[in-house]
Amino acid sequence: MSDTIHYYLTTLSPFVYLGHTALMEMAVRRGKKVAFKPVHLPGVWEVSGSVPLGQRSETRKRYRLLELQRQSEYRRIDLNLHPQFFPTDPKLADRSIIAIVLSGEDPQAFARAAGQALWENDQQIADETVISELLAETGFDANTILEAAKAPETAEIRETNTAEAVAAGAIGVPSYVYKEEVFWGQDQIAMLERMIESGRDAYSTE
Repeated sequence: MSDTIHYYLTTLSPFVYLGHTALMEMAVRRGKKVAFKPVHLPGVWEVSGSVPLGQRSETRKRYRLLELQRQSEYRRIDLNLHPQFFPTDPKLADRSIIAIVLSGEDPQAFARAAGQALWENDQQIADETVISELLAETGFDANTILEAAKAPETAEIRETNTAEAVAAGAIGVPSYVYKEEVFWGQDQIAMLERMIESGRDAYSTE
């Protein structure tokens, strides 16, 4: 749908967290819906050619830290560059987002809280107790959402989202897809807004 921004994400990513509020604010400003699409990030990387942080060159690792500092200062977010629980398994947090969507509610507050838990508050988002607390704090019935998050259906949806992200041309997360054009990285929110404002269709790569 032309009024929908497809938001491919994982709660594990600091760049997802850095751009989350800015994306939500832009979507409201431009009257667009946001479809939350948590993905299994290694499945995207396998196709795009990206690799996990531990396998990257020292040059890329250094640049990542510089970029995180620049963007956290720009976004006025007090990011922890070396959180205690990173890397970790984001599966339960990501699938909780899916469960919230399936319940017909808006997951944006929980998604932000999960990112903040990992990237500011040094919490372990693979811990069910932590996720339960975050769900309750953001207004959800934690038991209901967690039960749904553990169901096979949410796992299947996460894999479907991953395939959709690959088909759309996502390189990593966050990726925002609008009118079949992909915008990779939270620093591309301004470019996405510019496209929306202009009313143009997607650029062709053929």
